[in-house]
Amino acid sequence: MKRLPLTSMTLALCFLSMHSQAQVTPAYQDQAQLHAIAKAVSPQRIEQDIRSLVGFGTRHTLSETQSDTQGIGAARRWIKSEFEDISKACGDCLEVYYLSKNISAEKRIPDTTEVVSVIAIQRGSHDPNRYVMMSGDIDSRVSDVMDATSISPGANDNASGIAGTLEAARVLSKYSFSGSIIYAALSGEEQGLFGGKILAEQAQKDGWRIKAVLNNDMIGNIEGINGVINNTTARIFAEGTRQTETAEEARSRRFTGGEVDSPSRNLARYIDWMADRYIPNLDTMVIYRLDRFGRGGHHRPFNDLGYPGVRIMETNENYHRQHQDLRTENGIEYGDTIKGVNFAYAAKLTALNAVSLAGMAWAPSPPVNVQIKGAVQPSTTLSWDTLNTKQNPQLKGYKIYWRYTDAPQWQFSRYVGNVDKFTLENVVIDNYFFGVASISNDGAESPIVFPGAAGAFGE
Repeated sequence: MKRLPLTSMTLALCFLSMHSQAQVTPAYQDQAQLHAIAKAVSPQRIEQDIRSLVGFGTRHTLSETQSDTQGIGAARRWIKSEFEDISKACGDCLEVYYLSKNISAEKRIPDTTEVVSVIAIQRGSHDPNRYVMMSGDIDSRVSDVMDATSISPGANDNASGIAGTLEAARVLSKYSFSGSIIYAALSGEEQGLFGGKILAEQAQKDGWRIKAVLNNDMIGNIEGINGVINNTTARIFAEGTRQTETAEEARSRRFTGGEVDSPSRNLARYIDWMADRYIPNLDTMVIYRLDRFGRGGHHRPFNDLGYPGVRIMETNENYHRQHQDLRTENGIEYGDTIKGVNFAYAAKLTALNAVSLAGMAWAPSPPVNVQIKGAVQPSTTLSWDTLNTKQNPQLKGYKIYWRYTDAPQWQFSRYVGNVDKFTLENVVIDNYFFGVASISNDGAESPIVFPGAAGAFGE
């Protein structure tokens, strides 16, 4: 046998030592119910809902509210009735209500206007105050953001997100979960993200433990302005350092890392991980930015208050179909009409939302108070608070994950049992990023929590 040089031998032994720690016991357990959920999402029902929303003419925040057939008032009453029908079919499993607030003296809402969102909550059986959320936006607009009367179909932006949220509710309401799921049709997005602000502030006031916000804004277009036509990719936008970070926390992060491991980033990694396992022919791009360059969406008000939240959307946008008056110029059709929506693709992204929501709601809560030690030591020790067993009766134990610091996704893992502390022998803290996930008895996993304040998903 050829003898390795000492330096190579040493490196090989270190490599083997590190990988001996990466025992996946138990290995990830494929969830048959998540495959069933993904397959249950219907492109036909999504098409019907988008056509219904387009039929209201305009859904501008400042538009008609008294008509039964036109304007945002008719649209939100229709959405509420759809949620109520879904609830009736599952034995009144949803709490459906309006959430509103009068807004005035704003740049895009100069006169007093009631901004009304529609909320439906599917309560968890054991931990009802732990929430994951899917949202879409009710309102639409044309070129002039203050034009509340012109026809504004908003087929993709954002009837597609509302249709996806309704369809996710239809599918998931057939199951019961440990944690609660919020389905939100938010208003006032184009006028200043007001629906999200109202809900986020109410959630904070009421002490909701929101672990994930999945904002769906434009999930139906596959024909890009750049000529690319692709129905196999999607984007997940996720902010880095959380908005609520204190100066002391920022100083600590400078020495321990965490810039790319905010709860929103690890939520995005979780969704990307779900896509790989449960959504055929879909590759998600996790984009390290709050939203598209210089722009924003309805997850931002939740991020502003420290809640983990991401934006899920199509990869290839067509700006001729966004925020445009209906017209044809130089052979180009402008406007957000039904022609620009691919219903099978919208269903694919809806399925991604549904399996992600279900996976998190079935899993135990993400670990709390995750800490790490190992400076100038050969090994790395992680610790966390054990979860409340009344809220998490499905808890089996915990799994430690780690990856190289420049790797986009978690690479190595070890199940460590139902403990609150574990040492990875001969895995040097300086060379990797680490995190901890909670595991259920049937193998459902929570998002991974990076140690310290930078990665915390909250209590």
